[in-house]
Amino acid sequence: MTLTNQLKGRKIGSKFHQHLRYNPLRDSWVLVSAHRMKRPWAGQVERPPEEHIPRYDPNNPLCPGNKRANGKGNPDYDSTFVFENDFPALQPDAPDPGSDQDPLFQSKAARGVCKVMCFHPWSDVTLPLMKKEEVVNVIDKWAELVEELGTIYPWVQIFENKGAMMGCSNPHPHCQVWASNFLPNEPALSDRCQRAYYEKHGEPMLLQYAKREAEKKERVVVESSDWLAVVPYWATWPYQTLLLPRRHVLRISDLTTEEREGLAAIMKRLLTKYDNLFEVSFPYSMGWHGAPTGPYLKEDNSHWQLHAHYYPPLLRSATVKKFMVGYEMLAQEQRDLTPEQAAEKLRNLPEEHYKTR
Repeated sequence: MTLTNQLKGRKIGSKFHQHLRYNPLRDSWVLVSAHRMKRPWAGQVERPPEEHIPRYDPNNPLCPGNKRANGKGNPDYDSTFVFENDFPALQPDAPDPGSDQDPLFQSKAARGVCKVMCFHPWSDVTLPLMKKEEVVNVIDKWAELVEELGTIYPWVQIFENKGAMMGCSNPHPHCQVWASNFLPNEPALSDRCQRAYYEKHGEPMLLQYAKREAEKKERVVVESSDWLAVVPYWATWPYQTLLLPRRHVLRISDLTTEEREGLAAIMKRLLTKYDNLFEVSFPYSMGWHGAPTGPYLKEDNSHWQLHAHYYPPLLRSATVKKFMVGYEMLAQEQRDLTPEQAAEKLRNLPEEHYKTR
């Protein structure tokens, strides 16, 4: 299955009839069932995100000058602030469990570091409400951490869980950076799929994909001369997006000054549209994927293309989310509206944030 065949524009009956779509990044299929949006909803309703967050909370361990759970005090920072996670999932000195030849009971060493990065000293702002130069500071720090940790570790995962709905335990704007001595499952799968496409077609998969999506337009949400954000053809989450550079870039640390400024601008545009969809601080999990680091720095990673995934859970409203249960857990991924419908809704939203109108 090639991207060319997928994106020829051939009609799949009606786009409102169920059909399967192939995800070349994961070598898997997604069931699209747009007609299910017509069904009445009597299920769980979430609490809307908290809109009135104090700028400074003396009890918030992420605010400047406050003490954290381990007793350490934060500096009075006025930009980004990075510190070692007080409750890390990975530690650099974890003991080796030893090898076992039993094929059913295997284990191996897992070592690494976990860091927390505050985006801003204020608790009541998020990335779309920050100034462009403040978002550039965030991007510069991301790049710095990938370069620093990537000298040692094969994988450096930058990710942000935004909102209580996505398991975020603190409303202060922040993300996490985990570096590991192993290549985790998702990037390992992505590496394998991108490598196979490159070997067969002679061009990075996501570089070709961005060109095709820019031509077709129907799934584009926002774009600029350097960047493109689309609801991917194979999206699983209702308003999932894929953020791509137009130039071939392996890692976030490889971005030029101009590309970082352009990234800050397009992130603000995309995240403003997210917030404007239901006029709430839109929850999501996002993260960056780029070429592996550590020992992989000496290898040819031309098959890789830097990209960011945004996975928001909201489906019908600010209080009704998509549940990945039942069929999705036991059979395969399924979505309730077409990526084209989702992209059109996001694309048509204003780029002025609802809080600043």
